[in-house]
Amino acid sequence: MSVLDGTMDGALEQDSRGASSHSRSAAGARPAANDSAHAIEASPAGGLGISFEKIEKRFGALVALRGVTLAISAGEFVALLGPNGAGKTTLLRIAAQLMMPTSGRVVFASPDANGEPPKLRIAMVGHSTLLYDQLTAAENLRLFAKLYGFEDVDTRTAGALDSCGLGSRAGSIVRTFSRGMRQRLSIARALLTAPRLLLLDEPAAGLDRQGLAWLSEMLARLRGDGATVLMSTHARNESLDLATRAVSLANGRVERDSGMGGDPRSLLAELRAEA
Repeated sequence: MSVLDGTMDGALEQDSRGASSHSRSAAGARPAANDSAHAIEASPAGGLGISFEKIEKRFGALVALRGVTLAISAGEFVALLGPNGAGKTTLLRIAAQLMMPTSGRVVFASPDANGEPPKLRIAMVGHSTLLYDQLTAAENLRLFAKLYGFEDVDTRTAGALDSCGLGSRAGSIVRTFSRGMRQRLSIARALLTAPRLLLLDEPAAGLDRQGLAWLSEMLARLRGDGATVLMSTHARNESLDLATRAVSLANGRVERDSGMGGDPRSLLAELRAEA
């Protein structure tokens, strides 16, 4: 069991500073079709469970989260819904260990027996893509693959690019990409680590029909592999059909929860009707 406690000082931030000085190399050749499996690998340890215990988060006088208690079992696919300002992004950033709660704690269940820190198996796609505009698509993914210590960097990078439909743009500078292309590359970056817990903050933003179809396919594969997914989204996202649970936040509190092992369809239908 691993605990992130709100009484700790500072914030846990994944740092990739200095990436702008990363040397540019030629984009790798596209792999054979069966290499594309590297883009979405099944984690051999399955999903990672997470529990929020009385989480409160304050930004000065603003209270973003108010005593949120929520237990998510390994392998659940949870749709996190609610209006703007409900606290969804803040909760996801705390889960990703990018932000400390003011009070309360986060507990990660079933860590690896070898003592691997949970954050090595957590990935988040947020509103910021975390991509480097001056690098190519392939260089961005190679950089992150090397930061995580992977040995099969070129194969893993090429497979990820092919999987998200950007194999033909591997050598293109990211600043030339559309919003949707950046989003697909950002999601591919997050999947490089074969995460046991994937945190998604409105991942469909900017995606066209092809991108949305790829997103749904990717999420279905992750669900089938047993990964835990916590996805903030709006009520009309087609990927919600994959959710095994729906949780609605309002004013920093859990307002409604279809429950662990429950049927989220009725709650999703209500939220869609309200949207």
